[in-house]
Amino acid sequence: MKEEIVWIDFSTMENFMTDIFTRLGVPKVDARICADVLITADKRGIYSHGVNRLKQIYYDRLRQGIQHPVTRFDVVKRGPTTAVIDGHDGMGMVISKRAMEIAISCAKEFGMGMVVVRNSTHFGIAGYYAMMAADEGMIGITGTNARPSVAPTFGVENMLGTNPLTFAIPTDEGFPFVLDCATSVSQRGKIEAYDKLEKSLPAGWVIDEDGKPKTDPRTVLEELKKGTCALTPLGGIGEEGAGYKGYGYSTVVEILSAALQSGSYLKLLSGMKNGKPCPYRIGHFFITINISSFVELDEFTHTVGDILRALRASKKMKGQDRIYTAGEKEYYHWLSHREKGVPLSPRLQQDVIQMRDELELDQYEFEF
Repeated sequence: MKEEIVWIDFSTMENFMTDIFTRLGVPKVDARICADVLITADKRGIYSHGVNRLKQIYYDRLRQGIQHPVTRFDVVKRGPTTAVIDGHDGMGMVISKRAMEIAISCAKEFGMGMVVVRNSTHFGIAGYYAMMAADEGMIGITGTNARPSVAPTFGVENMLGTNPLTFAIPTDEGFPFVLDCATSVSQRGKIEAYDKLEKSLPAGWVIDEDGKPKTDPRTVLEELKKGTCALTPLGGIGEEGAGYKGYGYSTVVEILSAALQSGSYLKLLSGMKNGKPCPYRIGHFFITINISSFVELDEFTHTVGDILRALRASKKMKGQDRIYTAGEKEYYHWLSHREKGVPLSPRLQQDVIQMRDELELDQYEFEF
């Protein structure tokens, strides 16, 4: 099938998403935060977590009433460098931005900060919040659990979420070091993107109940809901590719996202209760480290830059002309696409038109 991709400029798409959230009852200030998180993903080329997820993750759930458009943000426990937050099933992006702001404030005063969140919802790309800390001259670390989709090593049942463990570290270059990835080989957003493009999945991303690969994205998305297939942990199937490492890191994220705040975990995050959709009650954690509490910021960023430059300059594999460090590709993607905008596949175009028409946002006229 020929891919008829249409590109929409970032400003138009961000305004569109802001208006979508507002029409769904999200306060204007919060709607802008939600749209900013999503458009940041698209700007960095992380298309699995930008406008691609607007309908399935946010629009549908808000209309179904399984998450609240108006966010209640309660600090239920507070220490000099810590806080426990209850998000009451509100907007995950709004909850998470405020939580990271608290962690940054703690680190500015005391050198470090950690905030944990319970009863939240999908918060977009984890890197958004870690980069908030990097922008303040700090190291940012964040993670979240998620609805079960990943099988433990030697298992076939979806127990863990894709559970990203994310770091952002300032450098002396034009962009921070940002490691923002799931602890599974892939995640639902990428599978949804493959489905919209009508492309087969690479073998090894997903296994069935017999431990065999599945590659049809439409079938996989349906069977993930039923629990009859599972994503593989980082490293892949079994121990040959060190899948136990991804499994182990994912479990760490699960513990930090649930146990520290008495939150939900594993199958409790399925989004179903008595056969009906219910809030997901996801947990997050946010850690900030004030670099100047340890060493002068300029000295630190210069050392980090030297490390990254040395890695890029090291001997390359035959047939390869470049080595990248984490966050570099995303930065150059932004530079090369900032005038082009967001790509919309035919299926995604249909979603955009449906949302626009259902909410009567007639001011948006697209070329599809």
